[in-house]
Amino acid sequence: MSDDVGRLAEEQAKLWSGIAPPNAAAGEFASGLAAVIAGLERVRGDLLFEDEPSSFEAALQETKERTP
Repeated sequence: MSDDVGRLAEEQAKLWSGIAPPNAAAGEFASGLAAVIAGLERVRGDLLFEDEPSSFEAALQETKERTP
């Protein structure tokens, strides 16, 4: 397996679905995932949704706008 995210996405698509990116734009999109992954890793642990409450319904109630 490759360490390059774009190449890894291509390899996984071929492995799981038997297809290759259809054109250069698809390859560029896959390569752009590296920046997205790095950005998500930077904010890991800082996102409010990861804090309590842990259930989705409780999280919705926690973030609902309060009326005075």
